[in-house]
Amino acid sequence: MSHARTEEADGILTVVLDRDEKLNAISPEVTAVLWDAVRALAARDELRALVITAVGRYFTAGIDLGVPSPMTTATDGTAFRAAYRQHHLLYDEFEAVKKPVVLAAQGPCLGAGLEMACSCDFRFAAEGARFQLPEVNLGVIAGSGGTSRLTRLVGPHWGKWLAMAGRSVDARQALTIGLVHEVFLAEGFREAVHERVREIVALPAEALGAAKLAVDLAAEVDRGTARHVERLVNTSLVLGGAMERARGRFGGGSA
Repeated sequence: MSHARTEEADGILTVVLDRDEKLNAISPEVTAVLWDAVRALAARDELRALVITAVGRYFTAGIDLGVPSPMTTATDGTAFRAAYRQHHLLYDEFEAVKKPVVLAAQGPCLGAGLEMACSCDFRFAAEGARFQLPEVNLGVIAGSGGTSRLTRLVGPHWGKWLAMAGRSVDARQALTIGLVHEVFLAEGFREAVHERVREIVALPAEALGAAKLAVDLAAEVDRGTARHVERLVNTSLVLGGAMERARGRFGGGSA
C-alpha cells in the first residue's frame, strides 16, 4: 500500500500522507513522493501551488526510524552528514521554488513534520492539531530546521520551548506565536484549505514568486539591503507590465 498519494485540482498539486497504521511516519517512499511533487511544481506552469496534508490520526509522527535508509543506517559521521544533507535538500527546495508551498496539518505534527512545516510558505492547522519537537527526548536536537527555521519564525523564546524543552503547542497557541497562519474547524478542513489556496494562486504568479524571494531575502539581510531588494524586484515587475495591467483593471489613474 502506498504511503502517500498526489491529487490535482484548480492548479493545486496536493500530496496526501496516507499511512495511518504508522501515524503517517515519513518513510523514504513519502520523501520520494514529496520530491516528485516539488519538481513537478517547479517544472509545470499550470501547477500554481503545492499543498502537503494527510489523512488519519496524525499529520505525521516524524521520520520513520524503523525503516532502513541511508540516514538511519549510517555508521560514521561522514556518511550520516551526507545522508542528512539529502534530507535537508528537500526542505531547501520547498523554500527555493518560486511558487507557494503550503502545509495543512489535520492532526498532530511532530518532529520532521514540524521541520517540514517551517520550510513551507504557509501553514494551516485544524482544531485538535498540535506541534512538537520530541527529538530532545532522544538526546539529539531537531536538526532539519527545527532550530534554525523555527527560531526565525517564532523567535528564541518559543524556539526554546519547542526545541529545547520538547513541549507541544496546540493549534490555537501555534496561531498566537506565529507558527501557523490560520486555524480551521476539523470538519471541512481540507475544503477550507483548498479555498484559501485557490485565493492565493488567483494572484499574479510572477508577483507571488517575486514576493516570496523578496521576503526570504529581507529576512536574511540588513534593512538597507532589504530596501534595495524591494526596488530591484519591483523594477522588473513594473517594467514587465504590471503597472499597465493595473491601470487597465482599475480604469487608469496614477500609482
